[in-house]
Amino acid sequence: MEIRLDILAVGSLIKENDEIKEAHSTSTLIRTENMTIVVDTSSKYLKPAIKSSLKQLKVLPEDVDVVVLTHSHHDHVENNDMFKKAKFYIREEEAAEGCASVSKDMEICKGVKLVHTPGHTKGSMSVFVNADRKYVITGDAVPLEDNIRKMVPPGLHYDKEEAMKSIKTIMAYADMIVPGHGFPFTV
Repeated sequence: MEIRLDILAVGSLIKENDEIKEAHSTSTLIRTENMTIVVDTSSKYLKPAIKSSLKQLKVLPEDVDVVVLTHSHHDHVENNDMFKKAKFYIREEEAAEGCASVSKDMEICKGVKLVHTPGHTKGSMSVFVNADRKYVITGDAVPLEDNIRKMVPPGLHYDKEEAMKSIKTIMAYADMIVPGHGFPFTV
């Protein structure tokens, strides 16, 4: 079996006068020969969409082996309780109870690598996937397609230079980007 990616729920970001009014992250399913992985569990608002997608894909929440959290903001982690049997990964800078801390870039299975992509937060990480093409599931290292098209850092960031360096790292690898708050797009 080759590695398969499916979007469980497409995230969104609603702004008014540059202020975020509503945020829901994209949630992605990765299936490999030996592992079922969810990247970001999104917000409570998108829980019905995630449940429906899992059902259509014939994946039960208890079938999920690993959950990768790109960072700890609420709109990326509110449905963690759905995946009771999964091992959770988050960067050590974001340390969260019940999660394994990731301190360096690591492959969690063949073709799926966790990569530190700071800028939005100190502990932001992305998931680099080598499947039918090279995907990067970015969390908020690239929240929107516009961040790539306009080459601008996330609106919310702690370090603009780090954010831009992470965007360049992502672009150097990716054929397809799954942003933190929107539809996948080709680079």
